[in-house]
Amino acid sequence: MVWDHLHAFSTPSSLRDIDFAYFNPIDMDAGAQERVQAQLQAALPGAPWEAINQATVHLWFEQHFGHAVAPLRSLHEAVASWPEYATSIALTLSSDGELQVIAPHGLTDLFSMRVRRNPARVSVETYRQRIEDKRYTERWPKVTVVGV
Repeated sequence: MVWDHLHAFSTPSSLRDIDFAYFNPIDMDAGAQERVQAQLQAALPGAPWEAINQATVHLWFEQHFGHAVAPLRSLHEAVASWPEYATSIALTLSSDGELQVIAPHGLTDLFSMRVRRNPARVSVETYRQRIEDKRYTERWPKVTVVGV
């Protein structure tokens, strides 16, 4: 949405998915994520929700990406490890209705339209594959990809 705005697009870019990241170390079975996803679908039908309990990432990450990662201790720690600095950002809604930004690496890359690999958890090979899959510069021509 930020890059659409900075490109002055009149129509929002299509979304492959909407990531709903949460952290619940008590209820880590696959059914829990499915229940959260069902609640999201009920709240906003038709949206491409993808609910992921960040407390479970270490259980499937190695099989999916080829290397093990340590269990995460919080949502903030999870966001800090996401693949690119520009995408290591999350929004939360506090119990009093206040919107809070989680941006462990700041917002500079996002607003500068710069994509850089976050080495915390993503290999160079995985980063290159993501750049190809996400097509950042094709979708947003003003975006600069660093380190490919």
